[in-house]
Amino acid sequence: MLPPSETKTPRRRGAPVRPDRLSFPELSGPRAEVAQALAAVSALPDATERLGVSPGLAAAVERNRHLAEAVATPAERFYTGVLFDALDLASLDPAALRRARRRIVVLSGLYGAVRLGDALAPYRLAMGVNLDGVGPLAGYWRAHLGAALDPLVGRGLVVDCRSSDYLAAWRPDVAARWVQVKVPGATHMAKHTRGLVARLLCQEPADPRTPAELAELLAPHVDVTLQTPDAGARAGTPSVLLVRPPAG
Repeated sequence: MLPPSETKTPRRRGAPVRPDRLSFPELSGPRAEVAQALAAVSALPDATERLGVSPGLAAAVERNRHLAEAVATPAERFYTGVLFDALDLASLDPAALRRARRRIVVLSGLYGAVRLGDALAPYRLAMGVNLDGVGPLAGYWRAHLGAALDPLVGRGLVVDCRSSDYLAAWRPDVAARWVQVKVPGATHMAKHTRGLVARLLCQEPADPRTPAELAELLAPHVDVTLQTPDAGARAGTPSVLLVRPPAG
């Protein structure tokens, strides 16, 4: 599970988004509702303030009004921030890239949840926004994402690299197989290190099924400390994997 990046690189030519071709079709209705509300807010004089972005991003906010006609870009090329730079999908070998497309889910304020191959319209909308006509986005998506994401878990392990706003949008109902990846230190390095963890898991054919197996798999590459919930922890509390990047 990854958050999106604030840095996005849309294509200049190509077809618009095809909502019927996006992963998780059960989210089509909520996506349309959020897109309509976002377009309306983005037309207001104080749109940047309402969306929590700087006035310098007014052009990006203006694009929110034209989502249906905008050129769509696959998520694996669209998101280009620190985390995705470290993930570096373009340099993965074919087998690792197939695993990335199969294993990774990205949460989005506009789309709810997407896979790397989904072609997305350029947008500006963070999960922490209280969107007029919809309400706080994390709460809105929390009411919808369970039906789409819970069946994915199966008997597997949820490796959660999301930031706090995106964590609030969905909580797996499998605490014993849910691991939050946390990185002590600065935000920039936290994003970079989470991207490295995602890359390592895509390069690795093995599919760890427990938090301990995950820690063992990553230990040769990064400094990891696994913290499991104690007996008095609240029900649904995940394990935490503290990851420190290798020197250099």
